[in-house]
Amino acid sequence: MINLDRNSIAGLIALFLTLLSSTGTAVADVVTPEVPMGRGAQCVEPIEIMRRDHFEFIKHQRDQTVYHGIRGTRHSLAGCIDCHASKGTDGEFLPINAEGQFCQTCHTYAAVKIDCFTCHATVPD
Repeated sequence: MINLDRNSIAGLIALFLTLLSSTGTAVADVVTPEVPMGRGAQCVEPIEIMRRDHFEFIKHQRDQTVYHGIRGTRHSLAGCIDCHASKGTDGEFLPINAEGQFCQTCHTYAAVKIDCFTCHATVPD
């Protein structure tokens, strides 16, 4: 039996999603999630790279912030939330990890637990 850690599984799922999206054709009987668009003109990295490596960027940024006190860089979690949190019909921000929202949509599809928001805010300041 093969033992895979959480990062290996997440990487394999991200690779599968990248390959699926890059083929330009649909795979029969595979339903992919509909992810809400961000509010910015473009992401800080190309979409294919973000799908595959976003957790690595976030981990690296976490280390830069925690160990070196460097905040507000290109791959900050707050920056992701500022762009990807959407508003409800009442005009208030919805939590990024709520049902049908940006992070939750892909993580549920990929069966990956989001643990960032046990400590971090789920809506922009």
